Amino acid sequence: MTRLLSLLALLAVAAAPAGPGGVWLFPRSSEFPGLRMMRLSKGADGWTGSVTTDWYGDVPLRALEVTGGKARFQVDNGNPRLPPKTWAATPTKSGLHVTGDIWERHVDETARRGTQADAQRLAFPVAPLPAPQTLKPDGLAATPPMGWSSWNRFAAAIDDRTVRQIADRLVSSGLRDAGYVYVNIDDGWQGTRGPDGAIRPNARFPDMKALADYVHAKGLKIGIYSSPGPKTCAGFTGSYGHVAQDAKTYAAWGIDYLKYDLCSGEGIYRTAAQVKLAYQAMGQALRATGRPIVYSLCQYGRDRVGTWGRDVGGHLWRTTGDIEDNYASMAAIGFDKDGDPANAGPGGWNDPDMLEVGNGGMSEDEYRTHMTLWAMQAAPLMLGNDLRTMSPATIALLENRGVIAIDQDAKGVQGRRIRKDGDAEIWAKPLGDGSVAVALFNRGTTPRQIRFEAEDAGLHRIGALTDVWSGVPDNATRRAWTIPAHGAMLVRVKG
Repeated sequence: MTRLLSLLALLAVAAAPAGPGGVWLFPRSSEFPGLRMMRLSKGADGWTGSVTTDWYGDVPLRALEVTGGKARFQVDNGNPRLPPKTWAATPTKSGLHVTGDIWERHVDETARRGTQADAQRLAFPVAPLPAPQTLKPDGLAATPPMGWSSWNRFAAAIDDRTVRQIADRLVSSGLRDAGYVYVNIDDGWQGTRGPDGAIRPNARFPDMKALADYVHAKGLKIGIYSSPGPKTCAGFTGSYGHVAQDAKTYAAWGIDYLKYDLCSGEGIYRTAAQVKLAYQAMGQALRATGRPIVYSLCQYGRDRVGTWGRDVGGHLWRTTGDIEDNYASMAAIGFDKDGDPANAGPGGWNDPDMLEVGNGGMSEDEYRTHMTLWAMQAAPLMLGNDLRTMSPATIALLENRGVIAIDQDAKGVQGRRIRKDGDAEIWAKPLGDGSVAVALFNRGTTPRQIRFEAEDAGLHRIGALTDVWSGVPDNATRRAWTIPAHGAMLVRVKG
């Protein structure tokens, strides 16, 4: 009987789940976040661990506790604006059951035990960062870049045929001649890397060099998109570990503009210093190609990017998250997250994101406010609509030469809010010829009369006044206008 009890005890121990320590392998999947393995170990100072992902590399397990064989810990994707999420890892007879949330995805996977050899095989490669360096100005982007970008309208569903049609329409609509010259392919063009490590376009872009040649033949320039992380925001191949190689590829294709979006890089470059160096690495790589390429930094306005964007080779830098096609989003970005005017000027610009004009989510008055506000801020003007289906009213808003002239003014001064009275705001922007652009905004939901004085424009008196949207001179003594709900008035005044 004693021998039987001992045998039963041994069998019970063998059947019990093992502890959580060691190397655990996940079923390989391309889905976000691309879990590879988890490592848990106990040392003199307690438990430590990490989970290795395709998107964010090695993610540390924070606040890790192991009680009764079950591990609980916190995981984040590096986004400082999102709180970390609590995960659990529970040993079972079939492995380690891991559950938790990251970004907008729920993880529910069972991992199996692995070896140290597996850990070495699945280890996430470490891409070195350059030593800090300040890049000199290269003369590009003397005025805010103007053009079209695919993301707002097409997201990742973009292809060669559509890009060619957009280029054609930029020409036939007159928008190219109004200054919109960049045709920028955002996320969604990437395929896989070849045996040599070079990035290949996916099947929707059979020949990127031929596409660039087509765009150039129209008197236009072409842009492309990538990320310093291993994955782009839409899950395509990023530039991590291939920065210099990708820059050379873009130059060989004839690319004129690169938008570099932090995306999965935020989980790898977790400090402000690392983010800056990651952007510097691509800035140096683009310069090394010898091809003039406008460099757009997209890291959502974090880490006071306007103070160092130029130093890493950037010509424009996002001041905010993504815009949406509604007044609330546009106003929050344009009025409240407009970037420090001290950082903007020839060669480097605050970027409040692309235009939504023509996408249908706002009224004509709201789109006029959108254009007026971006022009007053000397913001890059990147169209985000489907140019093939534009109405005459949309074209009129986008190609107004007086408004564009204020945005593109060679003095390069970003306009500022001068006065605010409830829902009414007055902005002023000094121009290169000595005149001043003054914008009156009504952020309220009913019409309102707004008045400005010569002092708002920094003048003692006003000698001439022009309604910029109509292009018609107005009475120089006029000081008040009734502005529609969510509307704007833009005037150019001379002292």
